[in-house]
Amino acid sequence: MTKKDIVRTIAEKLDLPQLRTREFVQLTFDALIEALVREQRVELRNFGVFQIKKREARMARNPRTGEQVPVRAKNVVTFKPGKEMEARVREVVWDDTDVAVDADPPDSGDEST
Repeated sequence: MTKKDIVRTIAEKLDLPQLRTREFVQLTFDALIEALVREQRVELRNFGVFQIKKREARMARNPRTGEQVPVRAKNVVTFKPGKEMEARVREVVWDDTDVAVDADPPDSGDEST
């Protein structure tokens, strides 16, 4: 799924123009990035936790030459899925082509469907 797919899905569900929805989605992503940079942790209940962790400097190996090369310390973003996400992903059934099948959409709470 791409950002464009997310925009299309939200626009259809909320009956909004895609252009306006794209702005909302981008603002959401921007807010997540800013919060990560500022606070180093973003917790979204029932979804998961994004966190910045420092990866220490280390020695690695060039796979082509086998030569040892230094890798500098750097910050990386990690994601730990929430319990609800893990449970739903665990229930996905895959076919022979590695495509999810029989995946039930989330319960929206709307009993009219």
